[in-house]
Amino acid sequence: MSVPARMHAIAIAAPGGPEMLRLVSAPLPAPGPGEVLIRVAAAGLNAPDIAQRRGTYPPPPGASPLPGLEVSGMVAAIGPDVAGWTEGDPVVALTNGGGYADYVAVPAGQVLPLPSGWSMRAGAALPETFFTVEQTLVMRSGLAAGMTVLVHGAAGGIGGAAIQIARHLGARPIAVVSDAAKAAYAQSLGAVAAIRRDTEDFVERTLELTGGRGADRIVDIVGGDGLERNLVAAARSAHIVLVSTLAGAQATINAGRLLAKQLTLSGSTLRPQSSETKAAIARHLLAGVWPGLADGRIVPPRLRAFRLADAASAHAAFEAPTHYGKVVLVTEWGAGLAEDRDNPIESA
Repeated sequence: MSVPARMHAIAIAAPGGPEMLRLVSAPLPAPGPGEVLIRVAAAGLNAPDIAQRRGTYPPPPGASPLPGLEVSGMVAAIGPDVAGWTEGDPVVALTNGGGYADYVAVPAGQVLPLPSGWSMRAGAALPETFFTVEQTLVMRSGLAAGMTVLVHGAAGGIGGAAIQIARHLGARPIAVVSDAAKAAYAQSLGAVAAIRRDTEDFVERTLELTGGRGADRIVDIVGGDGLERNLVAAARSAHIVLVSTLAGAQATINAGRLLAKQLTLSGSTLRPQSSETKAAIARHLLAGVWPGLADGRIVPPRLRAFRLADAASAHAAFEAPTHYGKVVLVTEWGAGLAEDRDNPIESA
C-alpha cells in the first residue's frame, strides 16, 4: 500500500489551553520491528491528553510527543517481526502517543480488530478506557459476578467503560454522577442505580443501596478528599482502584479503617507501562470483552465528533462541565468513509 511522506498531525505549541493545539505537517512515522502503521480514521480524546496539553503529564521516554492515545483505522504497513495482521485490516489500537494524526505507528500487540458492527468513530472511543478498566478493575482487582461496583465519574469515558464491563461480567454497577442527564446516561449503559453527588451523599446512598454492606469494588477517578470517603463506602475486603486524581493528588486517609476493613487500594497509569503489559491486556480484552462488543451486549458510548483540524474545539467540548460520553477527532480520510449517521461531525 502506497503511503505519503508527510501527514497532518496535531502538535502542542506550548503548555496551556485548547488554543495551544496546532495543525502541523509532520513526517510519516515508519513502523519499526514489531509495529504496524495505521492510517487513522478517528482518534479518541482522554483526560491524559488534556493533562499533556496543560504540561502536567509529559510523554514517557521514547513515546511520541504528539497527543492521542487511541485510534481506529486501517493497517497501512507492517514492520518486521509482525504476524497476524494484513494491510487493509480495520483495527482499533492503544497508541503510545501520536494518535492525533493521519498515521500512527503502534506496537502490534496493542492493536485489536474493529469490533463487528462498530463504526470507525465508535471504535476510536474504545482502547484507552477499555484497556484501563480491564487491567485495573478486572485483571488486578479480580472483579467477579455478583459484586457491587461503585463507579465515580460514571458518565465519562472510563466510567462508562467500567459500567459496561462490570455489567458484562455479571456485577452490579452503581454510578456516581453530577446531574440528571449524566444519571440517565449512566443507567442507559447498565448502571443499576445512579447517585447524584450534587444532591445526595454518595457514602450514605451507597450503604443504603447495599443494605449497609458497602461496595465490593470502587473505581475512583477523583482522589483528594474523596478517597477517605470511599473507605467508608467500601465493603469489608473491598478493592479501591484509583485511576486518576481530578480533585488533587494529596489525600489523607484513615489507615486504621483500611486495616480494620481489610481493604486494598491500588493505583495505575496506563501510558508508561511496557508494550508487553499492554499486549497482555489486549489479549484479555479480545477473549473476554470483544465478543460482547460484537453481539451488542456492550454498546458504543455517546459520541461527539470533530475534524482533526478542530482539535482545539474538541478539547474545549471535552473540558465543559456538561460533557459526558466520549469525544473523537476525525481525519480527512475518516470523514470520507461511509456516513456515520449516529455521530455526525460538528462544526467548530
